[in-house]
Amino acid sequence: MARAGFYPVESGKISFRRDGNWYSDEERIDNPRIATLFSRSLRQGPDGGWYLQVAEERAPVTVEDTPYVVRTIEQEADGRLRVVLNDGESEPLDPATLEVGVDHVLYCRVKPERFRARFLRPAYYHLSRHFEADGDRFFLRIAERRYPLRSASSPGSG
Repeated sequence: MARAGFYPVESGKISFRRDGNWYSDEERIDNPRIATLFSRSLRQGPDGGWYLQVAEERAPVTVEDTPYVVRTIEQEADGRLRVVLNDGESEPLDPATLEVGVDHVLYCRVKPERFRARFLRPAYYHLSRHFEADGDRFFLRIAERRYPLRSASSPGSG
């Protein structure tokens, strides 16, 4: 008797793209439960490659830019900010990890700074209310503290 498994994933090329969506071959996966499952099941191998691990089954994955994206920003009562990620998790934003990459894309570090996360446009716009300029330098202001927005030194999904 055949056992149920993760076999449908193995039949196509799975990717997580810059737009924050999962794809099977070239078709976007629109089911939010499957997308969340994939985001929560994403693992990085010792060689740096990515795969989905669901129970005993594994499937290779292509990660276009970063393994996580910031979908939205939440502001706490004390003024601190939290990022909500594509895996449904919420964690405090560490403003010291903000960096601006190629094409002015904003990134931060997540998962205790193990990974970069790309800000999707809605989250970026929400955060932009806290941006300040001082000459040609930009800062993020949270409460009474200013954090410089620095340029990314190198691209990648590290």
